[in-house]
Amino acid sequence: MYRFLLSRRWLITLLIAVLLIPTTIRLGFWQLHRHESRVARNELIARALTAQPVAFDSLSAPGFAVPGDLTWRAVTATGEYDAAHEFVVRKRTDSGGDKIGYFVVTPLKLSDGKGEVLVNRGWVASGESAAAYPAVPATPAGEVTVTGRLRADETAAGSGIRDRGGLPDRQFNLISSTQQARESGITLLGGYLELTGTSPAPAEQPELLPEPNHSDIGPHMAYAVQWWLFTAMIPVGCWILIRREARDRAEEAAEAGAEAPAEPVPAA
Repeated sequence: MYRFLLSRRWLITLLIAVLLIPTTIRLGFWQLHRHESRVARNELIARALTAQPVAFDSLSAPGFAVPGDLTWRAVTATGEYDAAHEFVVRKRTDSGGDKIGYFVVTPLKLSDGKGEVLVNRGWVASGESAAAYPAVPATPAGEVTVTGRLRADETAAGSGIRDRGGLPDRQFNLISSTQQARESGITLLGGYLELTGTSPAPAEQPELLPEPNHSDIGPHMAYAVQWWLFTAMIPVGCWILIRREARDRAEEAAEAGAEAPAEPVPAA
């Protein structure tokens, strides 16, 4: 009844089904691991943002690479802005995500003399010409205390942004303390501070960047469940197809037997 399973067509079909099962199981676990990574990232950000701010220079030093477990850590720094080494970062969006402009990054010379810290002061709109330096609110005069989020240096590999040369003066594609230390010759602590507040508060400042979203867990768990449901459907679907073909073959055989001419009865 099931000899048709030895046909070439069915052997290929069953082989594909056997190969699909471990593949879809692995895809489900891949999505599960992405879900777990997203949840862990959200928890890390939430802890970092709600922690008591610590001094930037207690976590970083010149040439320091900010690790993942310190990213978004609430930090503070006191000093005077080094406006002479200010620069802007091209092709960045505002808090709404629909306007293209610049991030304004200004080094802050620490009062304790340990060096300078890059401070991303926020976003400003583009001017009429991309070659011209945009209109940027002046830095506060005198000593200030800034608070913000610790961020790692941007890289082309990590951000997907191509770091092309030949840009207008004081315009860059990435925020990198390593790159700025090389360009300017000043002593910069690794990473940078993403500004959330300044004391005393300035009269005017760039648009501050919003807090990172750490509540959205994404669709990865739903995708994992979908892949595993598909895994379960493969053998069920194969069995349904096998039973259907067996039934069709049985019906065809019965019809062929009914349509066969009856043998003549010999005369007495």
